Amino acid sequence: MSTPQPPMPQAAPAWQAAPGSAYPTYTSPIPVVRTHLGHAISSEWTKIRSVRSTMWTLGVFLLLVVGIGLLVALLVAAKSGDADLSGENPLSFGVFGLLLGSICLITLGVLTTASEYGTGMIRTTMVACPSRGRVLAAKAVVFFAVAFTVSLLSVGLVAFADAALLDGARQPSGMEWLKGTFGISLYLALLGLLSLAVGSVIRHSAGAITIMIGLVLAPLVIALFMFSESLDRVRTALFEYSIPNQLSVFYSNSLTRSGPSGWDPLWIMAGVTAVVFAGAWLLLERRDV
Repeated sequence: MSTPQPPMPQAAPAWQAAPGSAYPTYTSPIPVVRTHLGHAISSEWTKIRSVRSTMWTLGVFLLLVVGIGLLVALLVAAKSGDADLSGENPLSFGVFGLLLGSICLITLGVLTTASEYGTGMIRTTMVACPSRGRVLAAKAVVFFAVAFTVSLLSVGLVAFADAALLDGARQPSGMEWLKGTFGISLYLALLGLLSLAVGSVIRHSAGAITIMIGLVLAPLVIALFMFSESLDRVRTALFEYSIPNQLSVFYSNSLTRSGPSGWDPLWIMAGVTAVVFAGAWLLLERRDV
């Protein structure tokens, strides 16, 4: 009879308790990487460039800003023989398309945050990145970069085209070029960022878009129907701080002789956006998803 062989020793499983430890340990074969804001930004960039709403809103924005800006310049150039354009800033004719185009950036800003609550995708987002503040910051960075880039390209194209088409108008100064391209692009991007924060607070796309469109158009419309002299100060304030008037200020035009001037509209919008964004941040940290 053959002698039975003793069993061969086997390696301890990965989950077996280590010597001197009462709890089992496990070492994952997948390398663990500490996440940071860059990962969240990469994720939000993938989202914003892969959804159809981004292409539609930005496409309509380009169509309105460039199309209306060039159309107005062509109409003015055709009538230049009947009017003196020597005192006109040719860049100012681009404001007509910007007012309508701003609604597109408002819509995209709201959808960047509020649409995820409508579809329930926000739960997946928060599971993938439990740091809620990081998610909101990543959305803000990606949206602001996209909105500013598209605005600057479209506004710059219209500005150079208007300056070339309107030969009778005066040549803008360096500061007018800076305000009429870089400055107003920053203003539009901040307006869209404000919409993003409102969308995060309201958590409803239609409601947030309605609020933002009302913020853009309501003050000017209300002021137009204030005929009583007792409401003169209120009417003047609504004219001065309405968003259409602040857009005109970047082109050295204004509906009133007082109110914001120079770079004031940009600082006003930056302050309002910062306050609303801080509120959105606090609410996101405290409320349930």
